[in-house]
Amino acid sequence: MNTADLVAIGGFVAMFVLMGLRVPLGVAMGLVGVFGFAAMRGIAPALNLLTTSPIRVITDFNLTLVPFFILMGVFATNSGMSRELFRTGNAWLGQFRGGLALSTIAACAGFAAICGSSIATAATMSRIALPEMREAGYADATSTGVIAAGGTLGILIPPSVMMVVYAFLTETDVGQLLMAGVVPGILATLMYMATVLIAHGKHLPAGKTFDFKEAITSLRDVWAVLLLFIAVIGVIYLGIATATEAAAVGALLTMVIGILRGRLNTKLIMSSLVESLRTSVSLFSVLIGAILFGYFLAITQSPQKLTAFLVGLDFGPYGTLALILVIFLVAGALMDEMAMIILLVPIVFPVVIHLGFDPIWFGVIIVVACELGMIMPPVGINVFVINSIAKDVKITTIYGGVMPFILTDIIRLILLVAFPMIALWLPMTMR
Repeated sequence: MNTADLVAIGGFVAMFVLMGLRVPLGVAMGLVGVFGFAAMRGIAPALNLLTTSPIRVITDFNLTLVPFFILMGVFATNSGMSRELFRTGNAWLGQFRGGLALSTIAACAGFAAICGSSIATAATMSRIALPEMREAGYADATSTGVIAAGGTLGILIPPSVMMVVYAFLTETDVGQLLMAGVVPGILATLMYMATVLIAHGKHLPAGKTFDFKEAITSLRDVWAVLLLFIAVIGVIYLGIATATEAAAVGALLTMVIGILRGRLNTKLIMSSLVESLRTSVSLFSVLIGAILFGYFLAITQSPQKLTAFLVGLDFGPYGTLALILVIFLVAGALMDEMAMIILLVPIVFPVVIHLGFDPIWFGVIIVVACELGMIMPPVGINVFVINSIAKDVKITTIYGGVMPFILTDIIRLILLVAFPMIALWLPMTMR
């Protein structure tokens, strides 16, 4: 074991100790990156990284769409679009047994198409759908499990902030990556609905009488969501604009629609700007730490050595991929999903490329694994988000409700691994 190996091991141990002490991830990665680089190359070159890395992150053109996507989601939340989606979903699906649960999943998918955040989707739907389902007689485990699982769609269906971060870390085309999430997102929505009917069917309340006039009328409330989806995802797919340009248009259009409908006033606009700024700064600080940590990985050649080690195990491409996914699933159950992406992707991505896998497809696979992590015990973030809103519902009750959806996600992950074209078909048709 040489000096680089000892420094690498010490760096990882130090970072996990710092994280255990509740030091913010970006700070922990940055400290390890700078001091680890200093141990290998001296303090002066390490301090130079503190000058160049922040500039590299905040001036990266592809990352400028992150604050726009975040702002778009905040405007959409504050203008009440999520409630309209739920109302429309209930008008069309409420006739079926378990219609409110199906409507919740449909609303989560619709809101994901304009939000890009699973936590925001889960929190918003907890406030809207949970009271409705409780009043209709749904068990707490069923209603909270549906919301927790449906909320995970926020990081898969574009616009997805997590996919943008993955694209930045791997230098992958962000437009193609966003498009790759569309079909798997639709598949996830349908499989979640099927899970509701199969796992909870016998205990679900009966549906209401279908009112065709009400269903048609409800469509008038979701025109804004459809317009925003076309304005952002449609123009990216058709090659009319870059992902960054589309994100900027989406944020502006969401604000204009909110103003014209009387949903956004000056106070709400200002609070939306402040909220999105705080979220963006928090994310960018982690990315700066990730860049510093990346230099540390490069100087110790940790990714290359990991690649050689995993390939040397002779598990074959799919056996090695399975091992990587297990690592992600275990990490997802123990830490925040954005932290997992930023920490693990730079390490395992060279392995994936060496094995000949498509980087766009792998990005979708990783996001699906992150979805699993968001509802898996013991640290499923969506579960804790719902518990913070519905404080009278025990954590164990919510985890009981998400168990069928965890099985569904594992099946979906296997399908995406077995049939890569589920994710790759749409990007391949882009102009």
